[in-house]
Amino acid sequence: MKNILVDWKNRLKKGHMFSIICALLIIVAILGFILYKKQREYRQASENSYNLAFYELVGYVQNVEAYLSKALITSTPEKAADTLTNLWREANLAQSYLSRLPIESQELEHTAKFLNQVSDYSYSLSRKNIYNEELNQDDFKNLKDLHVYSIELENTLNQLSTDLNAGRLSWGELTKKGTVAFAQQVDNISKESFSNLEENFHEYTGLIYDGAFSEHLTGVEKKGLTGEDINENTAKERIEEFIGKENIKETINLGFSENATIPVYDFSVNTNDEKNVNISISKKGGHVVSMNVNRDVNAEAITEEEANGKGKDFLNSKGFTNMKETYFLKQEGIVTVNYAYMQDNVVIYPDLIKVKIALDNGDIMGIETTGYLNNHEKRNISNIKIDKETAKKKLNSDLNIQSEGLAIIPTNWKTEILCYEFKGKIDNREFLVYINSENGREEDILVITNTPNGTLTM
Repeated sequence: MKNILVDWKNRLKKGHMFSIICALLIIVAILGFILYKKQREYRQASENSYNLAFYELVGYVQNVEAYLSKALITSTPEKAADTLTNLWREANLAQSYLSRLPIESQELEHTAKFLNQVSDYSYSLSRKNIYNEELNQDDFKNLKDLHVYSIELENTLNQLSTDLNAGRLSWGELTKKGTVAFAQQVDNISKESFSNLEENFHEYTGLIYDGAFSEHLTGVEKKGLTGEDINENTAKERIEEFIGKENIKETINLGFSENATIPVYDFSVNTNDEKNVNISISKKGGHVVSMNVNRDVNAEAITEEEANGKGKDFLNSKGFTNMKETYFLKQEGIVTVNYAYMQDNVVIYPDLIKVKIALDNGDIMGIETTGYLNNHEKRNISNIKIDKETAKKKLNSDLNIQSEGLAIIPTNWKTEILCYEFKGKIDNREFLVYINSENGREEDILVITNTPNGTLTM
């Protein structure tokens, strides 16, 4: 009997030790998993940071190219000064994001030098324009040379973007391999576009920008945001009116965004047909500020024109009348159409609404009304002091005019200007030129970019 008790006691001890060992192994496994997860999160955060910097760089380089092309056709010192100042800003921002990439190479040194010289030269030319000095032939030749290089740089970055998106290249590889990986990648595209930059660049004197165009007006009244403040329950009622109470299975309150440009109540709505809809209702007036339907679109069965018609019908049904389509962008089976308000055949660009339409069945996938709510009101469009023919004389003589009309455009200072809008071409490049209807000043130039996925302006 004694031996049986001793044996049973020893078994308990062994079982206890086994339990301790198992517990330790579980703790080690959990800690290892946590460390692995943290490391993955850190790598993902780094990848996201590099992706953000790279795509911001691509965007600002595209803007540099666009402003260089605008500078080549501007015909007045006032507008040239504005264009060149914007060029200075975009080149500086491109440099900033370039410096955030985890790459060191001779090619990037050339790129940084190019952007720096674009910045310095555009600033020096803008000072000439501000003092009412017109650009001479040498200035335009230098700008044209810089424009050629900017196209090369843009094409190269676009190819790198394609390779990153396709997974043929990752920031992890670039970080590890540094110069070699980047140089090989550039070799696959067009290394000449980088390696020849330095010897062809002109040397410009560095200048300091005084920030004269950097201040914007704040606290502008939201003219289209009408009505009294509402509470959460009233906001839910507005959602039921907008989507249809009979279509809603569940409405979940996601909170109140007080510090947004327009303070809103945010909701997630589950519909009876198994869709999830995120929707924001303004506290003031209970307006729909944004709506987004979450579902995949895997086919394209209708055209952009048919989608545009469905977008217009939707806006009319929600009380947004007299809206005209301006530009569109197609992505992943969804077309986003920008609609501007029309008053007496004048396009009111500040009153903008964006509508997303599915190309498989024409469903409305989203709406964003911020521009309309910020700016919509009845305008005085009688202050026209020069006629259209006089305005045409202010245009670059090489511009082949395709269409013309009146439009109200916003400014960087949150004001509006009534202009003649001329659409035309120079060397197969499309532009929109805006001439002030009161004083004949060239107010703005937009570059029109037509792509398979849409029509964009820069």
